[in-house]
Amino acid sequence: MNADVAATPPNHAGKGHRARLRDRLLTGGPEALADYEVLEYLLFGANARGDTKPVAKALLARFGNLSAVMNADPRALKQVDGVSDAAVGALKIAALAARRMARSEVSNQPVLGSWQSLLDYLSIDMAHLTHERVRVLYLNAKNRLMLDHLVHDGTIDEASIHPREVIKRGLDIGASALILVHNHPSGNPEPSRSDIQLTHRIAEAGRLLGITVHDHVIVGTEGQVSLRSKGLI
Repeated sequence: MNADVAATPPNHAGKGHRARLRDRLLTGGPEALADYEVLEYLLFGANARGDTKPVAKALLARFGNLSAVMNADPRALKQVDGVSDAAVGALKIAALAARRMARSEVSNQPVLGSWQSLLDYLSIDMAHLTHERVRVLYLNAKNRLMLDHLVHDGTIDEASIHPREVIKRGLDIGASALILVHNHPSGNPEPSRSDIQLTHRIAEAGRLLGITVHDHVIVGTEGQVSLRSKGLI
């Protein structure tokens, strides 16, 4: 028997389906595939021959939507039948690529002139979190991103977020302005009274030392809220 022929893997039942999905992906535009089909495709590399559709649908049933699947904890993903370490890796590298792409859109142009790109980046990076996280985006005089600084993980209050320290970090790196960002794990991005009060304290500290607080953006699964757009800064 010819060695090349013997080494060629036989066709498997899903081969035609995979080819059709690939063709739709390449020719059908951004909405060509349903969410479960996106997951199917991502899982192909982790399951060379098997049918990945049941696993994809099980993931959506377990976590609710595509974003939640991509950002789920690896341990939770592996609780779904059929999800291997390789499958988790395929999902996590895709999620990382999405975050890197969104971040590059923010980094390469003035932040205030690319506001939607900023909101997209923050949503991809923070909306799925199950705990509160505070970040400060420090900007130069041209409103380009200088530093995306993680300030705190956990409950947000002035005991953990010190206005003077937020401003001091900006002075240390020569920032001209900043944007405060945090998430609401509840999903509802509406600001609380403490969110507003803390923003005012940081804005006042910045005003005294020459650093402008452009905004405070709150991120949740239900959307994003800008305190400036609501007239709260």
